[in-house]
Amino acid sequence: MNFGYSETCLDHDTGDRHPEAADRLLAVREGLKRKHGVEYVDATPATVDEITAIHDEDYIEELREFCDDGGGSWDPDTVAVEKSWDAILNSAGLAAWAAERALAGDHGRDTPFSIGRPPGHHAVTDNAMGFCFVNNVAVAAQYALDETDAESVAILDWDVHHGNGTQEIFYDREDVFVVSVHEDGIYPGTGRTGETGADDGEWSTLNVPLPAGGGDPEYVAVFEELVEPAIEGFDPDLLLVSAGFDAHRHDPISRMRLTTDGYGVLTQHVRDLTDRIDGALAFVLEGGYGLDVLADGVVMVHEVFDGLSPSTPDDDVDDEVEALISDIQTRHRGVTPPN
Repeated sequence: MNFGYSETCLDHDTGDRHPEAADRLLAVREGLKRKHGVEYVDATPATVDEITAIHDEDYIEELREFCDDGGGSWDPDTVAVEKSWDAILNSAGLAAWAAERALAGDHGRDTPFSIGRPPGHHAVTDNAMGFCFVNNVAVAAQYALDETDAESVAILDWDVHHGNGTQEIFYDREDVFVVSVHEDGIYPGTGRTGETGADDGEWSTLNVPLPAGGGDPEYVAVFEELVEPAIEGFDPDLLLVSAGFDAHRHDPISRMRLTTDGYGVLTQHVRDLTDRIDGALAFVLEGGYGLDVLADGVVMVHEVFDGLSPSTPDDDVDDEVEALISDIQTRHRGVTPPN
């Protein structure tokens, strides 16, 4: 794979003991060190115009001034320093690079994966939250629509937390389909099944809030029975994966039970899906706070594109998850067209 990476993203200093630290990127780089076929690209930072295509201009100016003044705590979870502004621009630029390269034809072993920070999927139109200042994947989606021939984009968020910012930004849009598979009942408290979009974007949002404890069988069933049919029906020119690795069974801040092999199976499903619809594919890093399992997850994604065939789980799917899948199939028109 080709990985978007910038040393500037290490300068976003969140302080001691903050889970979203520069060590996350260093752990990923260390994990990939002995893998063949890894290429790194330091992309052009995003411009303010590219960011304000999806964020409020006054908010972005306030954010820039906040960093220029030395930063601090934007909220109890979301902190910045002076150098965070450049890291924010670089992280968003790396995501836009991934979208651009995917649409230019980079696929297979050249599939792009942006490993910038700070992450972005909690950032809403006019505010930062949840470690996120600018919504990188949303910048990438809008960049693809504005600067390439792409007419539609799907975003698949498999981070353990609901991508509330991504949902909010595109909630009334028909050209971006947002899918989130996340743990129910945790931060930020959004992402219910009834949140399906509004106005022109009705049925262009799909949320799958899984009960705590769901693992490989549950995630694979959700992908096969909900995620893939929905995205295939939307038929996007580009699929962007908001790739968080904090649903791993050993991540310190979630209660889900995905394994590293499980992430490989999900990656295989995504790759096969984009092959079927002849769509472009790119990955954008989100969360993942156990350094070893974060690195293992990114390495697993790379190895799938390098030819690894991960083992598909054969355990039974939890009854509660089966019921959730059935309910969404019945009620969400993006999955099952109305009779």
